[in-house]
Amino acid sequence: MRVRNRKGAKEHLANHPEYVILQPEQAKGRWQELFGNDNPIHIEVGSGKGGFITGMAQAHPEINYIGVDMQLSVLSYALDKVLAADLPNVRLLRVDGSSLGHYFAKGEVAMMYLNFSDPWPKTKHEKRRLTYKTFLATYQEILPEHGEIHFKTDNQGLFEYSLASMSQYGMTLKRVWLDLHASDYEGNVMTEYEAKFSNKGQVIYRLEAKFVPLSMM
Repeated sequence: MRVRNRKGAKEHLANHPEYVILQPEQAKGRWQELFGNDNPIHIEVGSGKGGFITGMAQAHPEINYIGVDMQLSVLSYALDKVLAADLPNVRLLRVDGSSLGHYFAKGEVAMMYLNFSDPWPKTKHEKRRLTYKTFLATYQEILPEHGEIHFKTDNQGLFEYSLASMSQYGMTLKRVWLDLHASDYEGNVMTEYEAKFSNKGQVIYRLEAKFVPLSMM
C-alpha cells in the first residue's frame, strides 16, 4: 500500500512503545512475555493501514496479533486504529518480511496472513513477491511444523503464481476460494483494499496453505 508521506509519522510511532516495538530483535523468543500471556501469535505481513489486524484483534481477543509493514506512514495510520480501539492484543513492527527470522524464534508464530500483497507482475521482480520461495522459507523458520499461511488478493495472476509457488515448495493447499465473497465463508475481516475492490465488483481470491515438516519433504 503506497500512501503520501505523513508528517510526524516517525515521532507518532516512537511515542507509543506499548504498541510499536522499536527494537524487535530484542523480542525474539520473548513475544508472549511482551504480550503478558501465552496466547497464540498471528502475524500479518504487509498490514497497511491496519484494518484487517485491528478487526481480527477485536473479533479474537484470545489471539495476539502483530502487524508488519515497512512504510512509516501506513504503519502510523494502523497505530491510529489500534489506539482508537484500545487493543492490548496488537503490536506493530516496521521490518521487512524477508527478515522475520531475526525477530521470531522457531514456532513462536502460530499463523501468518498475507493480504493484497504487491503483485510485482514483471518476471524480473518475481523474487520480491511475498509468496516467492525464499519468503516461504523465511515463514517456515518461524512457524510450527504444520504452520499455516492464509492469503487473499484481487490479483488473479498473483493468486495463480502463489498456488504454484506454494505447491512447488511442498506446502499442502487446504482450501481455495476463487470468489470469496460469493462463497459461504464466515468470519471474513476485510482489509481497506478488499473493501475498495469488492465495491467495484472485483473478485477476491483466498487460500489456506499448510507447511509440511522438513523431515517429511
